Amino acid sequence: MIRMLLHVLGHEYAQPIRRTMTLMTITAVAEGLSYALLVSVLRALFGSTPADAWPWLIAFGVAVAVYAVLRYRSDLAGFRAAGAMLRGVYHRFGDHVARLPIGWFTTGRVGEVSVLASRGILQAMSVIAHLLAPFISAAVTPLTIVVVMFAFDWKMGSAALVAAPVVAAIQIWTGRAMAATDTERVERGDEAAGRVIEYIQAQPVLRAGGRTAERFRSLDDALSGLHRASRRSTLSALPGVVGLTLTVQALFTALLGMGAYLALGGGIGTAEVLAILVLAARCADPLLSLADMGGKLRAARSELARLDTVLRTAPLPVARELIQPMHHGLEFESVTFRHDARTVIDDLSLSVSAGQRLAVVGPSGAGKSTLLQLLARFYDVDTGAVRVGGADVRAISTEMLMSQFSIVFQNVYLFDGTIEENVRLGRPDASEAEVRAAATAARLDEVIERLPGGWATNVGEGGALLSGGERQRVSIARALLKNAPIVLLDEVTSALDPVNEAAVHAGIERLMAGRTVVMVAHRLRTVQRADRVAFLDGGRIVEEGNHEELLRRGGRYADFWNMSMASVASE
Repeated sequence: MIRMLLHVLGHEYAQPIRRTMTLMTITAVAEGLSYALLVSVLRALFGSTPADAWPWLIAFGVAVAVYAVLRYRSDLAGFRAAGAMLRGVYHRFGDHVARLPIGWFTTGRVGEVSVLASRGILQAMSVIAHLLAPFISAAVTPLTIVVVMFAFDWKMGSAALVAAPVVAAIQIWTGRAMAATDTERVERGDEAAGRVIEYIQAQPVLRAGGRTAERFRSLDDALSGLHRASRRSTLSALPGVVGLTLTVQALFTALLGMGAYLALGGGIGTAEVLAILVLAARCADPLLSLADMGGKLRAARSELARLDTVLRTAPLPVARELIQPMHHGLEFESVTFRHDARTVIDDLSLSVSAGQRLAVVGPSGAGKSTLLQLLARFYDVDTGAVRVGGADVRAISTEMLMSQFSIVFQNVYLFDGTIEENVRLGRPDASEAEVRAAATAARLDEVIERLPGGWATNVGEGGALLSGGERQRVSIARALLKNAPIVLLDEVTSALDPVNEAAVHAGIERLMAGRTVVMVAHRLRTVQRADRVAFLDGGRIVEEGNHEELLRRGGRYADFWNMSMASVASE
């Protein structure tokens, strides 16, 4: 468990963990040794002069005070170490996720990452803060007490020591028996959570179909599967819990019987028997708690294993020698890119001169948006090269590459915060005048004026409190504020009403002025603004030229144009 924790966190945390575990072990030993003084206390109390117990009682009080100080310091060390490690693992997890290819983030993995980032990491790090000290105490304190028993009577000590391998064997057997059921329960839990979300999201469809009174079969099946998995997990833990309880009770009964036998035979004094039985009773509680702690440790280990799996996922590689772009031109050289065993871009070559506007058109699934994602290095190509300013994107640092682009996608995501905070993401250190100027250029000022909160209006998670057009204006203002030399546009007006479309187009015109632009285009107005047009189909460029040239050729682009014109005319 600790080995996996260090692997996930990094070995720079090895020394703090070792120091914390050492202090916790010393604390557990001190607790066990303090109980050894009970033997002397009871001897004096049952002796001819009970007043002789006072010095031993004082010594016992001092020992308990020392133990209390050690316990406080070890618990505090555990919490501090857990806090430092929690920050460390969140930073490592966040940095690693930020370097993973965008294609890794499937719907299922997004859910997994969200659970890990919220509940999973906290549960895994709780080992240091909440479980490590009780676990060490439950293991070390009884062993220390057994050693004390040996000091007073080797027979009683030997009888107590017999329980150690039995308890260890039960714990190992229980852990192995529950491993499969724990994994199944986690999987069923994730599936049930996904079905609950699906059921909530499907409410408009279910209600429109008049099926509000019907049960959602897939959700019922998932919850039933979770119930069965949880039941199997509980039943698999039951033999271990019962076995551990019976073992501890049997040990105490055996010690009671042996103590009575030795006392009656004169081999040991009554005070010693009582003291050893008190020590044995003190051993029982931590041993019985091992069953509960074992389940929590297994759950934490399961989360650590899931976290480790994510951290082992290879991120986009970083070149040993990083170079800087020399200009703002773009180039695809014999690029092939496959995703999920499908060739999305097939041996494509294309160049865009600095300051030129390129429109990419074509049918759905042709790979248009993928071109933009390859430029921004959301993925790495399988063969060929993508260059920005003459430099391969794989040889440009992430920070430098992202500084070259202002990206506006069709589906805008805004963070839960104010409008101003979302605009400032483009350039956090921008002055207030620069932020206001970007908003005016994006026609965002019109939106802000009619909102009661103005700039301080909260947009909600994902920008849910704004309309699609309002979100686009925030996105364009953000891109304008960033003021990058290259603009990537994934048709941003295809789902907007005429009023918002006109406002967004005005903002885009200002954004594109004097910059290198690659735009995925569906609307005729967007295509006509381009210096060049590339018609993409099946991951290949089948036609390329300016708008007038392609119309004169009467090829695929002309067909696309005519169909678009007919669609507009029929609206």
